[in-house]
Amino acid sequence: MESLKSGDLTFHWLNGGVTHMDGGAMFGVVPKPLWSKKYAVNELNQIELRTDPLFFQYQGKNILIESGIGKGKLNEKQKRNYGVHEESSIEESLEKLGLTTSDIDIILMTHMHFDHACGLTKYEGDKLVPVFPNAEIHTSKVEWDEMREPNIRSRNTYWKENWESITGQVKTFEGEKEVLPGLRMIHTGGHSDGHSIIVIEHGGETFIHMADIMPTHAHKNPLWVLAYDDYPMTSIHAKDKWINQAIENEWWFLFYHDAVYRALKWNRDGEIVEEVPRK
Repeated sequence: MESLKSGDLTFHWLNGGVTHMDGGAMFGVVPKPLWSKKYAVNELNQIELRTDPLFFQYQGKNILIESGIGKGKLNEKQKRNYGVHEESSIEESLEKLGLTTSDIDIILMTHMHFDHACGLTKYEGDKLVPVFPNAEIHTSKVEWDEMREPNIRSRNTYWKENWESITGQVKTFEGEKEVLPGLRMIHTGGHSDGHSIIVIEHGGETFIHMADIMPTHAHKNPLWVLAYDDYPMTSIHAKDKWINQAIENEWWFLFYHDAVYRALKWNRDGEIVEEVPRK
């Protein structure tokens, strides 16, 4: 389990499973000879994308960012289509930290696509129940509304199995929300209409999780957006704003999907100056 420690704040990456998605879709209109130099691709033209939640303790609360791919939620066809070679083992990861899923107080959901939200619920027999029964689940109002009433495009990724049993736990916001002092969720749109990023300011350091508008370090170029993005120009504008601000001010970038880096810092010349590699 990789960790990033800064003062009295430590991020731990839990084992949330993995997907392998089409590289062309993940890099949109960018030609393969360009993106394949920056991120490994297999013989099926798929790239590895982890789905590993970030856990940290902050101001007396046990917090998760995202929830993983889940366990026992996907059928064999879905596993094959999404390249799911490994499902979540969140309980085991938390056990190593001396915790259980019941100890989680807050979950920050940047958006509710299946590869982020499947880990919120699980089957007990033929009934779906919350995995984190005592947690507040924060997401934008726009995202939560579309989750429950998806359109013809988004219904393939917003599944009722991932929300029906957690409705009493969800807390929504519009625009921007300070969940705890120094911990903000900011609605950006782009990847989905309700997509948000997370910014944490603590102990003289700032950490940014840009979620799926920059799912890997190879997506650093603001123009390299996903074919999956519902509003690509919105993604481009948000990336340009936040990436430049983060690099200028020497912030840490935190990743959920990246199979190479858990976290890193770039300098103004685009060089990686600090890193937490995935082992």
